[in-house]
Amino acid sequence: MPGSSTKAARRRYGFWYRLAAAIGKPPLFLLTKRDWRGLENFPATGGFITVVNHNSYLDPLVYGHYQYDSGRPARFLGKAGLFKVPVIGRILHGAGQIPVYRGSADAAHAFRAAVAAVNAGECVAFYPEGTLTRDPDLWPMTAKTGAARVALMTGAPVIPVAQWGAHEIIPRYAKGGKGDRRLQPFPRHTVKVMAGPPVDLSAFQGKPLTGPVLREATEVIMDGITALLEELRGEKAPPVRYDVQRAATEQRQEREAGR
Repeated sequence: MPGSSTKAARRRYGFWYRLAAAIGKPPLFLLTKRDWRGLENFPATGGFITVVNHNSYLDPLVYGHYQYDSGRPARFLGKAGLFKVPVIGRILHGAGQIPVYRGSADAAHAFRAAVAAVNAGECVAFYPEGTLTRDPDLWPMTAKTGAARVALMTGAPVIPVAQWGAHEIIPRYAKGGKGDRRLQPFPRHTVKVMAGPPVDLSAFQGKPLTGPVLREATEVIMDGITALLEELRGEKAPPVRYDVQRAATEQRQEREAGR
């Protein structure tokens, strides 16, 4: 029967996940036109990891909509503070999302929870950059190694995902006021999300999870995301990925040279 497998999969979302979708999807239908590609690259069964670029505060809702349509529920890693917000926090907890406690004794909780979820056959979604990209042209920047570590520990496939268009609705770091509005809902914008085939991390399997190995694997992952984003945008990314630490060092050197 057509569609029966999708319906069966969606029953696994549970009450809180369906509630989040019921709240989040109507405004997205109002604000966006959707260009979904590559859903066939999500495994039908078994644990896997998705890695997604990040250039707007609206990204999690847009990607969440895309992931929901795949029939495979995702467990997102989110800032712990969001889980303390009334109503939102209850929904996040109920839907099984994973809080990230940065700079505390509980910082390893998210990593352990991600590994356990993947090993249990679930999907865990990572924004490997850890925050909105600082690249001036919104290309993916250098990333943290958490997704690579979970992938190499579990052996689960890593599905790269690129998204583009949400920044036109909620621009990155907009301050408000004329010409820099925080919300630009109309005319309706097209949001594009595209998943690719699994990233090939076979060269790193079985190696000790040292810093250099994890950083190299992370670069391979980010290359996969960037290639998809190039296709969505119809242009080439810069040859060197934006690095926050390198940029800060260069700015400091420029200030010192100008004294």
